[in-house]
Amino acid sequence: MQHIYEYLKDVVDHTLSLGNIDLVRVNGTDVDTQVDAMAEDRSVLFLAKTHKPIPEFIGQFGMPNLTKLNVILNIPEYKENSKISVTTQEKTQEEKKVTVPTGLHFENKSGDFKNDYRFMSSELINAQLKTVKAKKDIKWNVEFSPQVQNIQRLKFMAAANSEETTFIAKTENGALKFYFGDHSSHAGNFVFADGITGTLTKAYHWPIAVVQSILSLQGDKIFRFSDEGAAQITVDSGLGLYTYTLPAMQK
Repeated sequence: MQHIYEYLKDVVDHTLSLGNIDLVRVNGTDVDTQVDAMAEDRSVLFLAKTHKPIPEFIGQFGMPNLTKLNVILNIPEYKENSKISVTTQEKTQEEKKVTVPTGLHFENKSGDFKNDYRFMSSELINAQLKTVKAKKDIKWNVEFSPQVQNIQRLKFMAAANSEETTFIAKTENGALKFYFGDHSSHAGNFVFADGITGTLTKAYHWPIAVVQSILSLQGDKIFRFSDEGAAQITVDSGLGLYTYTLPAMQK
């Protein structure tokens, strides 16, 4: 059985590193655990589902200030043989008393180093984080597994065009190419993936920084593009499946 520390670290690593997600919502049952969020700039819709339910995470609550939680999780005192427990309290919901999670209590092995991290109530998290769901029937025109060497090439091209914030994805002769800049000035392009069977007919813009951040995460990845104005990257970390859906951007 996985230690709760591993799940917490996995969720934080796959959200906070994007640079625009510092608050997530958790929906947990004894069947599954789901986590969702919307980037502050609305550039990406995040949804995660752990491969096994997290038994400590039953109910709905928010995890705010992931920056603070990340600091706590990276304290060496808590990395081995730590005691991490979910604090709870009884509440009345629909005239019934239920036990709801209220936070996390951290203790090191010897019990002489402690921290408490507070959850956000379901009422507050639902008020702050509106439920926005990606269309389930999106037709993905292009789907492939990005290669490590091409992710590195994307970093090189982004560095060479650091003044650009977006790129355009196009299919040409079975290849997926990424275009940067305007050819009236500085510009660049490269083949990101070969052997593509689908085609893209519309030149949408995609956020360079967000795509790079997601592709830099640990895990097996699938990249999808749609002519309906959406892109999606899934990352399987081994503990959970993380889905990042990106709406096309206006240049």
